Amino acid sequence: MELNVIIDYLILSIFVSMAVNSILRNYAKNKKILIDIPDRSRKFHKRPTPLSGGLGIYIALLISGKLYMDFNDLNGYLPEFTFHLMISSIILVGAFLVDDIKEIKASSRLLIQVLLSLYIIYITDISLNNLGDLFGFGKIYLGIFSIPFTVFCVVGIMNAFNMIDGINGLCSGYSMTALLLIGFFSGLIYDSLMVLFIGSILGFLLFNLRFFGKKRGVFLGDHGSNLLGFWVAWIAIYCSQNELYSIEPITIIWFVAIPLLDCIGLIYSRTKKRISWAAPGRDHIHHKLMNRFSSEGTLIIIIIIGLLTGLFAIHLENNYSPWVSTLLFLVYSFIYYIYAYYFAQRAKRLGKANV
Repeated sequence: MELNVIIDYLILSIFVSMAVNSILRNYAKNKKILIDIPDRSRKFHKRPTPLSGGLGIYIALLISGKLYMDFNDLNGYLPEFTFHLMISSIILVGAFLVDDIKEIKASSRLLIQVLLSLYIIYITDISLNNLGDLFGFGKIYLGIFSIPFTVFCVVGIMNAFNMIDGINGLCSGYSMTALLLIGFFSGLIYDSLMVLFIGSILGFLLFNLRFFGKKRGVFLGDHGSNLLGFWVAWIAIYCSQNELYSIEPITIIWFVAIPLLDCIGLIYSRTKKRISWAAPGRDHIHHKLMNRFSSEGTLIIIIIIGLLTGLFAIHLENNYSPWVSTLLFLVYSFIYYIYAYYFAQRAKRLGKANV
């Protein structure tokens, strides 16, 4: 698509998303369903807020996609990968809507994530087989181990994005940043679905950041954060394994670095303390930063760091061998955990000082 066409469909999907999210938000408020109630222990928003954002993004994408196909006389045609991604997303949204209404067990959520990942692998025959030249000894191919490794990666990214959905705009903003990095670097941004998906997220983001007033906020819900993680993971895998787009897998890891490192660090610290990794808590990177910055400041810091990290990864792929990127990512991870530890210790000192 040409740039002016991309802008047209981006604007279309934004307005469709705004309309859908407004309707769903009002319906949830009136019917008193899918409402997140503040509890002052972990949920610090000031008023009950609808959890309809993920559903709004998905429905907006469906409507925008239908309009796009009608305008271009495509007669309902969708590429195989896109079609099955949309089908599996229906199941994902439905299952995790149940979780938002009536919380389900962590093991059940994990099973749903695994089964949906296996469905995409089985139907499309796409998996994370080629890891690239990670260590300077040649390309690594996983063969039969690519299936469990792909499931592990998809489930990991889904949970990582779910875990960072703790302040307004963070999960959706970081998802959009990752998709833009993938899209522009691979050329997939010229694909209609990518544009419509980004526009659908943007439309939700306006409500999530309360551009229309503090009383008109909307949250993603677990179904929304899992949907965004699912899409980011599979679009990333698709681009890294497709010769047409050809992004190094290590570059993809840079694109999702902050949610991924936060998730790994949290699992380690909670396992050490014998706390369930799936339990809610205030030990994420955004909570640590909020001990020093406002929620808005924390959002801006994480998104800017995520964007700069991604741009740095693109520079590395364009100019150096993949193993150099791997080495520098390990250094980046070390620095990240040093700062995370610093902010965690600072939070403890502040807590003791306030006792």
